[in-house]
Amino acid sequence: MTYASSATALLLAAGRGTRFDPAGLQNKLLAPLADGTPVACAAAHALLATIAHVTAVVRPGAEALAHALNEAGCDVVFSTDAERGMGASLAAGVRATADAEGWIIALADMPWVDPSTIEALARRVDAGASIVAPIYRGRRGHPVGFGAMHRDALASLDGDIGARRLLEANEVETIEVEDAGILADVDTYADLHRTR
Repeated sequence: MTYASSATALLLAAGRGTRFDPAGLQNKLLAPLADGTPVACAAAHALLATIAHVTAVVRPGAEALAHALNEAGCDVVFSTDAERGMGASLAAGVRATADAEGWIIALADMPWVDPSTIEALARRVDAGASIVAPIYRGRRGHPVGFGAMHRDALASLDGDIGARRLLEANEVETIEVEDAGILADVDTYADLHRTR
C-alpha cells in the first residue's frame, strides 16, 4: 500500500518567472516539459503521489494555471499579496491550511523531485520533525518539511526570502537522497528539455 502522509503540501506557484520570459507573455509553469506535462502539474503529481492534500498558491490573474492545478488534483488558493514575494505566498498557503499537522513546502518550477524524496520528508514530519530538508551530494534542496509548531511563524512570513530566516534560526534535520531533482528548477526554455 502506498504511504499516505497526514501532512499538507503547499505548492508555491505565484511567481512571475521573469527569467524564463522577460516579456511576461508565457507563464513558465504552464510550459510543457519534454513529455508534454505542464511544469507545475508535474510538480503537483509528484506531491500527490504521497500527500493527499495539496494546496497550490497562485497569483490573481493566473486562472489558467489555477484551472490546470485544480484538474491535477490540487486545491487552489489565490495570494492577493503575491507581488510582495514568496514569503507572502507561503504565508497565504499556511493560513488557508491552518489546521494542517505539518507542511511540505514545494516549488512549482521544480518538476523533477522524485516522489520517494517527498515521502521521506513527509514520514519525518509525520513523526514529529521540526524542520526537515533533503540533501543531494552535499547541497540542500527542496521541498522542505515543517512541523505544526511553526504554524504562526510561517503564517506571518512576508517579502521575497520565503522561510530562509526560519531555516537559519532553527536546527534543520537533513535526509540524504539520490535525487538531483531537489536542486533542479526551470529558469529557461532550455531547462524544459531536461529529464528526471
